[in-house]
Amino acid sequence: MSEEIVRYAELLPGAFRTRLQSRPLAYLPLGTLEWHGEQLPLGSDALISEGLMIRCARAFGGIVMPPIHLGPDRTQPQDGGAMLQGMDCADVTTPQRQLDGSCYWVSKGLFLVLVDAILEQLKRAGFAAVFADGHGPSRASWCEHIEEREARFGLKLLGVTGEYRDAWKSQMDHAARNETSLVMAVRPELPDLGQLDADRAVWPQGVAGEDPRDATAAHGEQCLDLSVQVVGQMLQRAGI
Repeated sequence: MSEEIVRYAELLPGAFRTRLQSRPLAYLPLGTLEWHGEQLPLGSDALISEGLMIRCARAFGGIVMPPIHLGPDRTQPQDGGAMLQGMDCADVTTPQRQLDGSCYWVSKGLFLVLVDAILEQLKRAGFAAVFADGHGPSRASWCEHIEEREARFGLKLLGVTGEYRDAWKSQMDHAARNETSLVMAVRPELPDLGQLDADRAVWPQGVAGEDPRDATAAHGEQCLDLSVQVVGQMLQRAGI
């Protein structure tokens, strides 16, 4: 039995019309192309957020947008004009340096314009609500501007705002046990824990959170199930 098609880019126009009429809800995965430890693929942010949203769309209806692979993050000018971003300048990256594969950073202003453009198109396409989540700094930017954008676009916008943070279990660290488990659940063929040092005294470079060597697909499934439940609560609360 084939899986239900819920990705916007894969829908035929008739299927798009049917899903839109049933529930005019779009899911917007906020991703990056970023170092996520030696054990995870560079697109982990997008893979996790899209994987979660596909599950939400199949459970509640709605359509999953293609992930955004650009996002804001902290930056740190270095001598000679070099620029570090994200986990390049985190406490767990010693010495601080450019981590291989990070290729996503845009200014906060450009990110705001990019999301505005997407919302304008979603409104034009007939959507009434949008849920967005994923990459941490992108999540923070999305949530910060929900109220203003709702007034400007006339859309209902949902995200992992303060009242949902304690219950939310998706993408709550950086390449540590949570995110590693989530990728193991959504794309089990991609992670390779064997790339991590077996010596527990050696902390993985650029990884923040609980030890990724304790990650399991079962834990990832549990985190996904709990987060899907939270999205269901958001939708019910918003009357969507």
